[in-house]
Amino acid sequence: MAKRKQYTKEFKLEAVQLANEPDQSFLQVSKNLGVSDSALHRWARELGTQGSVAFPGHGNTGLTTEQAEIKRLQRELDIARQERDVLKKAVAFCAKER
Repeated sequence: MAKRKQYTKEFKLEAVQLANEPDQSFLQVSKNLGVSDSALHRWARELGTQGSVAFPGHGNTGLTTEQAEIKRLQRELDIARQERDVLKKAVAFCAKER
């Protein structure tokens, strides 16, 4: 099975920049660079929505510090809810035995 091609952030940025030039089309640029037209459109969309944090690479989700803090707090809240549910069940179980 063939391995998927991986492109650097710089390559993606340059490809999108080329495709956005007035005398170039996405289809032309994708053929010239050897990437699929849909990938080039996706890169342009990601760059438009995410800006400077687009194309973070492997293992780096590109979260801002606030987003990372929110994610950490959500995990902490999930754990607290699970612990609460276990304690509720334990109390109900102990009440039955009496």
